[in-house]
Amino acid sequence: MQWEIVIGLEVHAQLSTQSKIFSGASTAYGATPNSQACAVDLALPGVLPVLNKGAVERAIKLGVAVGGKINSPSIFARKNYFYPDLPKGYQISQFELPVVDGGSLKIQVGETEKIVNLTRAHLEEDAGKSLHKDFHGMSGIDLNRAGTPLLEIVSEPDMRSSAEAVAYAKKLHSLVRWIGICDGNMQEGSFRCDANVSVRHKGTEKLGTRCEIKNLNSFRFMEKAIEYEARRQIEIIEDGGSIRQETRLYDADKNETRTMRSKEEAHDYRYFPDPDLLPLEISDEWINNLKATLPELPEARRDRYVATFDLSSYDAETLTSSRELADYFEAVVKQLPTQAKLCANWVMGEVSGRLNKEGIEITACPINPTQLAALLSRINDSTISGKAAKDVFNSMWSGEHAGDADAIIAAKGLKQMSDSGELEKLVDEVLSANAQQVADYRGGKQKAFNSLVGQVMKASRGKANPAQVNAILKQKLA
Repeated sequence: MQWEIVIGLEVHAQLSTQSKIFSGASTAYGATPNSQACAVDLALPGVLPVLNKGAVERAIKLGVAVGGKINSPSIFARKNYFYPDLPKGYQISQFELPVVDGGSLKIQVGETEKIVNLTRAHLEEDAGKSLHKDFHGMSGIDLNRAGTPLLEIVSEPDMRSSAEAVAYAKKLHSLVRWIGICDGNMQEGSFRCDANVSVRHKGTEKLGTRCEIKNLNSFRFMEKAIEYEARRQIEIIEDGGSIRQETRLYDADKNETRTMRSKEEAHDYRYFPDPDLLPLEISDEWINNLKATLPELPEARRDRYVATFDLSSYDAETLTSSRELADYFEAVVKQLPTQAKLCANWVMGEVSGRLNKEGIEITACPINPTQLAALLSRINDSTISGKAAKDVFNSMWSGEHAGDADAIIAAKGLKQMSDSGELEKLVDEVLSANAQQVADYRGGKQKAFNSLVGQVMKASRGKANPAQVNAILKQKLA
């Protein structure tokens, strides 16, 4: 039996405002429990919410960036449910008229591109946090997070594999950071994902019963959770059972999902417009003013890299995975405009590899774009070989000679031998000492040529220019 996985994601992006969505309390992370919960957050009698303009502006920016429709008016609603860390007994959210309708994101999995459509993006306040670890026989409540502004971004069920879901989540994560509306810190809960997963027979249109996996706080866990949940559902159906719609949690230690609660529907929350908040009117002028403040978006920059620098779609996608990485690459290639591919290879290869190994961001890279460009210039003008450049790179990373490539090359004696007279002399000596290999090459054995190149490189202690060595050998062996 052929099965198809159907996935939709709900992403909660914490907006980068300094104060909460309906109060002036701070949103700073890591404060002492309940020290950042004001009267409005605690829902004390007589208090009224006041909408944070900055939160609305960030939502509009996201809507513009994904090509969605900005609704005006946009309505705030009360989502009613009881939970210990929800002091009002309801959550202020949006239901029928969210701030953003529609939009889409283009993702790339391997060499395949795909459009994932968005259903909506709506503003809401976060709840508090229940604490269990440090309490015995009871739970603690920290309301610091209550009222923190969230933008819930809901996709259509357009994804068909865990790889596509991860690619979409990463693309959205990159976008909200790129346009400056969310810091994307998954460890601190600034970017949280819920995955709606169902399965169906391939070729059928009807969707299967979905289960929602809550609070996936890493891309790796998302991939594992979706794959486990799909297998679980398929096994149940193939054994004659049926899927129950429910909310589940992912246990990373056991690599399994488990039941949290039955899945609520919209009517269970008894949504109704919040009587304390007027409809939100968003003018075209406001939208256009915010649109003018947006940076060049990832998709546009990616297309420009392909068109201007003749890079592949994959390379352009990788380089625009974050705004900081793209800015770093551009600062390098600006100094070497005819060597875009060389710059791209080094930024994606040596630089990114070392950053990943040491767990640091590109903004903390010890080699700045000017220093890297200086190193790549020495490869380009054949002062050093590509192999020697990696040695210089490591020294620059360690801060030797203040990261000056030329000073390191001189100190280590890595300058490539490019004098044609010296190289011819070396080649003549190697040919004289290896008559059998010369005969083998002339007899059609290509490996003998490679061996002769190696002999010349050895004689030069690795300093000979390989391209020149190849050219001189071919000339003399002709």
